[in-house]
Amino acid sequence: YDMVGVDNSAEMLEIAGERQEEEERNDILYLLQAMRELELFGNIRAIVSVCDSMNYILKPEDLKKVFGLVKEYLADDVVFIFDLNTVHKYRDLMGECTISENREESSFIWENYFYEDEMVNEYDLTLFIREENDLYRKYEELHYQKAYELEQVKELLLQAGMEFVAAYDAFTKNAPRKESDRIYVVAREHGKEV
Repeated sequence: YDMVGVDNSAEMLEIAGERQEEEERNDILYLLQAMRELELFGNIRAIVSVCDSMNYILKPEDLKKVFGLVKEYLADDVVFIFDLNTVHKYRDLMGECTISENREESSFIWENYFYEDEMVNEYDLTLFIREENDLYRKYEELHYQKAYELEQVKELLLQAGMEFVAAYDAFTKNAPRKESDRIYVVAREHGKEV
């Protein structure tokens, strides 16, 4: 397959390119783009977005825009598959908790704050990465992710001209449960057959 990888981080794309070179492959075209400005070449036979990417879209109108852009590039009879962290995960499992881990090459502190009114989870990450001479360099990152209810996602897909096909509890073929912490959603352009 000819593949296209899209990311908004030049550093992540550089790492992906280096790994592709190490494997002596050149079948993936990497593009530096934000999802809200997706611009591909021709029709795509499948679009997959994983690792909470859609949760980084903080406004419903922007998520609808992303769905509309995806629709424009989908070829006939293909699907769009993406994952989402759930409201349950942010509110009940991660919100207001701190996770820390001490590894040989790195350590981190991951502080979470869930803002129920906005349905947004804030991640404060402090990373300590080992460098030369056993010294550690400190890095800090701040991330925001939005929790979307499945019904809202279905409505936004419909408004963007997409059709909801199915949702699954992560890593299963089971329907999402109240306790699901991640779900996979399958959609297609409205009116196209799978």
